[in-house]
Amino acid sequence: MNAQLKETELLAADIGSFAFDPLGHVLYAYEWGTGELVGEGRDAPRKWQKEVFNYIGECLQSPETRYKPIKIAVCSGHGIGKSAFISMLTKWAMDTCVDAKVVVTANTGAQLSTKTWPEIAKWFKLALTRDWFEVKSESIRSSDPDHSKNWVADAVTWSEHNTEAFAGLHNVGKIIVLVMDEASAIADKVWEVAEGAMTDQDTVIIWVAFGNGTRATGRFRDCFDRLKHRWKTWQIDSRDVEGTNKQEIAELIEDNGVDSDVVKVRVRGMFPSQSYKQFISTELVDAAFGKHLRKEQYSFAPKILTCDPAWEGDDELVIGLRQGLSFQILKVMPKNDNDIFVANLLARYEDELGCDAVFVDAGYGTGIVSAGRTMGREWQLVWFGGASNDPGCHLKRDEMINNVKRWLAEGGSIPGDDKVLYSQLVSIEAVPMLDGKVKIESGKDMKKRGMASPDRLMSLALSFAFPVDMPTMTLGGERLPPNQSGKVLTNYSPFERAGL
Repeated sequence: MNAQLKETELLAADIGSFAFDPLGHVLYAYEWGTGELVGEGRDAPRKWQKEVFNYIGECLQSPETRYKPIKIAVCSGHGIGKSAFISMLTKWAMDTCVDAKVVVTANTGAQLSTKTWPEIAKWFKLALTRDWFEVKSESIRSSDPDHSKNWVADAVTWSEHNTEAFAGLHNVGKIIVLVMDEASAIADKVWEVAEGAMTDQDTVIIWVAFGNGTRATGRFRDCFDRLKHRWKTWQIDSRDVEGTNKQEIAELIEDNGVDSDVVKVRVRGMFPSQSYKQFISTELVDAAFGKHLRKEQYSFAPKILTCDPAWEGDDELVIGLRQGLSFQILKVMPKNDNDIFVANLLARYEDELGCDAVFVDAGYGTGIVSAGRTMGREWQLVWFGGASNDPGCHLKRDEMINNVKRWLAEGGSIPGDDKVLYSQLVSIEAVPMLDGKVKIESGKDMKKRGMASPDRLMSLALSFAFPVDMPTMTLGGERLPPNQSGKVLTNYSPFERAGL
């Protein structure tokens, strides 16, 4: 009995020494090369796993970075051993810190309950410390009754309408580990709530997001682009990982091409050029983002002023201006119900810029246009739910957004400093229709996915609501003022002469 107790104490002392060394723990806690841990890719941690564990260890071993949140995002092909990594990370945290708190979530409840969590349970049973914890279907708790409530790892399903589990990620003075598996499909709202909750001082905080790059938009994608300065990232190619099925990979590449989206996602650890439902490809938006145009490429075209009023409290009121291939946002402000104030603002822009037409979303803009008409303004209301002039589109709103896509393909330019507009362009998704017509998801549906309302995108889309007559030019190439050239709506196509 005394010998067994001493052995347990020695094991606990050894395990405790790895508090800031997760790779050391992984190498010590498992009997590599025996039982299930035999064969290529299973008889030792894989190279990429060692790299990530080493990075965590380096952050923890330095007093300067120990209590700064460690944010890691890994985009990979299939079969690289990410579930094993998640399991070993969870086991290290639970083994080396009393009252550790670990939360594991995934893209769906089925993924979590049938794949991720069973793999974690398997690795807990493989470890030398298998008796330290009680493994259940949705949680793992300390076997010590004095700590069973607070020393826990939980499998948590997410919902953008029920984020309390992520808002409660607090464990002052100890350790918090949040794992997101198949993170590409986890709603942005969950990411935001989790990020805001990780504020405990003097606490080790590790946030790891794993996934295939199945979506070209969203917060997982942002880890590798817009927010890459906040995250340590890895993009792992299945071809370079021990133990993957190289023959199956070769056949997939042969059948689809190495640059196809399916190979990018399933093999190369990359994001697709365009997700399945994504309406406007990332490549189109990238080409337009910050694109420089010479004045003569757009100065001949009519100036179209637009206003997309805010619908709800967290939406934006956006005023934009498009002239040919050039688009800029002139004003962004919170929801404003003072129609006279907004109308005066629009009138000032119209006069100062010499605009040829003004289009306002009719949903919340009828008061603005009514105020404008008392000033003698000939502004046009645009009903998003109205009939489309394009037989290939479902409604007017779909027609306008479809024209934005065409305009980008023609060489349109958007401001290079407006990442919000960029995100809205690449995030909006198509809705499959049996008749094959273009139908775009609504702003409300985007919010359900955890996205913001596409107010800036709609400011651009409004500029395609109706055709606008070309302004009258002098022989010297100067534009005549709108009151001399007229604002007559014609059958002019916004794409004519766009490429010069």
